Amino acid sequence: MMKKVFTSIFFSICLYTSFLSYAQTGIVSGKLTFEDGQPVAFATVFITSINKHSLSDELGSYTIEAVPYGKYMAQVSSLEIEKKEFEIESTVASKPITTVLKRSSHTDLDEVSVIGESYKTQVEKSGFAVNIIDTKEASLRNIQTNELLNTTVGVKIRQNGGLGSEVNYSLNGLSGNAVRIFIDGIPISAYGNSFNLNSIPPSMIKEIEVYKGVVPGHLADDALGGAINIVLQNSTQSSFNASVSYGSFNTLQASVNGLYRFKESGFTVKGSLFHNYSDNDYEVSGRSVVVTGIGGVQTPVTARRFNDAYRSSGGMLQIGYTDVKWADQFLVGFTRSSDYKEIQHGAFMTITPYKDRFMESDAMLMNLTYQKNNLFVKGLDVNINGLYGKRNRMVSDTVAWAYSWNGERAIDFKGNEYKYTWGSQQEGGPTLAKINRNVSSIRTGISYTISKNHRFMANHVYSGIDRVDSDELRSVLENTFQGTRDLQKNIISLTYELNAFDEKLKANVFGKYYQQNTVNIDPEINEETNEIVDEVTSANTENEGYGFTLSYAVLPTITLLTSAEKAVRLPNESEVFGNDGDNVVANPSIRPELSNNINLGFRLGTYHLNRHDFTFSSNLFTRNIKDRIGLPIETSSNVNDETILYENQGNGTSKGFDAQLDYTYNNNFGFNFNVSRFDLKIVNRGVEIDVPNTPFFTMNGSLRYSFKDLIQKDSRLNLFYTMYFTDEFSYLVPQGSNTVGDEFFKVPQQLAQDLGLSYVFPSNKLVMSFDVKNIFDQAVYDNLSVQKPGRAFYLKLNYRINNY
Repeated sequence: MMKKVFTSIFFSICLYTSFLSYAQTGIVSGKLTFEDGQPVAFATVFITSINKHSLSDELGSYTIEAVPYGKYMAQVSSLEIEKKEFEIESTVASKPITTVLKRSSHTDLDEVSVIGESYKTQVEKSGFAVNIIDTKEASLRNIQTNELLNTTVGVKIRQNGGLGSEVNYSLNGLSGNAVRIFIDGIPISAYGNSFNLNSIPPSMIKEIEVYKGVVPGHLADDALGGAINIVLQNSTQSSFNASVSYGSFNTLQASVNGLYRFKESGFTVKGSLFHNYSDNDYEVSGRSVVVTGIGGVQTPVTARRFNDAYRSSGGMLQIGYTDVKWADQFLVGFTRSSDYKEIQHGAFMTITPYKDRFMESDAMLMNLTYQKNNLFVKGLDVNINGLYGKRNRMVSDTVAWAYSWNGERAIDFKGNEYKYTWGSQQEGGPTLAKINRNVSSIRTGISYTISKNHRFMANHVYSGIDRVDSDELRSVLENTFQGTRDLQKNIISLTYELNAFDEKLKANVFGKYYQQNTVNIDPEINEETNEIVDEVTSANTENEGYGFTLSYAVLPTITLLTSAEKAVRLPNESEVFGNDGDNVVANPSIRPELSNNINLGFRLGTYHLNRHDFTFSSNLFTRNIKDRIGLPIETSSNVNDETILYENQGNGTSKGFDAQLDYTYNNNFGFNFNVSRFDLKIVNRGVEIDVPNTPFFTMNGSLRYSFKDLIQKDSRLNLFYTMYFTDEFSYLVPQGSNTVGDEFFKVPQQLAQDLGLSYVFPSNKLVMSFDVKNIFDQAVYDNLSVQKPGRAFYLKLNYRINNY
């Protein structure tokens, strides 16, 4: 059914586009400089007549897209300059223009104009508990997308090791699958393991939206604890970017992405490629890293991981039209990705690690993007994103020998090498288990702006997975009787937005409808007729949710924010059907997770005092959870289990706060600090407990300083420092008044620190960066005591061309 819908939409749009073939909009770009030639950074260029604006970057460059052909008067404003109007023109062959500005002799706060607010500021003042992360600077450094997220207030990334390992996202205490990840509004799960935030380089990303607790209607999904939306580069300006990085643990990361637009026709070609590889052979130590000798004597060692290599490759190609009369964007494309991941151990680090256990996955997906503002009538906007294709995953576990952390075969009490009786590294027997999936997802959004004060929006997302499991090492009969697993999900949202009192008051009210259907089909032999019949087990779940956001600007620099939502999270495919690659056992009886989420916060700034700019924001939150879905509560008896089972832990609450301070001086020095503290309690078997394996208190800080004209004129050297603090936490439930041995299960306080630099050559095309991660080689942990990499060094070269 989904395939027919997707195909009909695709060909309808193609038919519609065949009647319309000429462009009517262009790109206006330029550079702002002072009279002494220095760039004017973070100034607003505003075209009043068409309500379009852009913020200049640190080099004074700006770009305004989708500007109808013609001449316009533009206004540029900033506290550092005297306001100025100048003429710009949008044509087929518009060329960048340089505008020279005079420095302002005073910096009265009254001169701050609303049009000076960036997109980031506008969204963060909308009422949602949201942060917008700009990836422009990070894309030039040796920073993964997950590392960038980990510095964001209220966000904690839990990674099960090095590059390519399993990642868990936590927002204000709610984590795991309660937090949904999107790529341009499409659930990232549809793309598969080989196309995820481990593999996507920041250079492919325009910005990241992080919504905590309350998720807007345009991201209609069952995101209980929040949502992270990855917005890929969507500029229609011809550009090219290539980078390569190499560093510790034989880690290589390379990416290429570019776009070319034919100005006369609007025909656009857009592509990207990436490749990542790492041996992940970093050193580990701890209670489970031992070598067992004769007589069962265990000797603690510092060992290198020897079965943890990771490789991922992929690319995306899109063709279509941009900035034409009938579409702002119409792109069809193909995404191909694959990865290979060796598996060192199960959910925990145990005294007998795995050897030669690995998994492979790949994905082949067609995608469609259609966006048009003011379709047919002014104020009617349409946005369609869809994909359809195949995802496959295979787990190989065929080695029966046991191994120790020195990489050699393990010995028994008598000193003899031994094999596992079940014939594989993980209990259950040798396997070449495969999961083949047909996946489809389409998101449709329609909004209608009645006036500047009122807007209505409707969004629908459909996700479908048809899954077949098989195993080459099983008999023909067993594979013949292998079942199929199907999951289909529909979520609809309706939203009303109010903007009143000269944009001081902003309100958003929404309702959501959730529907999910799961089907298990297992062939069996009818003993009476000896015929094969299908035993079908299905479940249909329906839920409703609703919420609101409210913000009020008491002053231009003081905004009060509140939001609330009754949120629903439906069990996902792995939780219901299991997943051998992640050591997850099926639980078809698991129930949906519900939560009442409330945020109350404020935002102060941005304050401009001479050349000092600072912003402070804070948010109080509470989450009242019913039937929380998570891993089993850890006890001393299951803390070394190799497999995991997601279950409904019970009802609970998460309460806490987060706060963030941003400060810049003269656009050269930057400081950011954020803190998050919460309590997460669950009533499990009638007893209220702190949820184990959860860091309740975290802090992040960063410093940046820029030197201009160092070594070469018009060059720039940026220095960076980042620190991550995680307070002590335990992955074992308190065992009553007897606390003897509890220290054994505690993860101590952690303080990891990174240093980095990037040098921008005068042409502004070539950037070289060098980073040192975990400079003091501290032992750091995230998930279930699994140790992460120690000190590491990385060198990166990045080449970029904009607006060629």
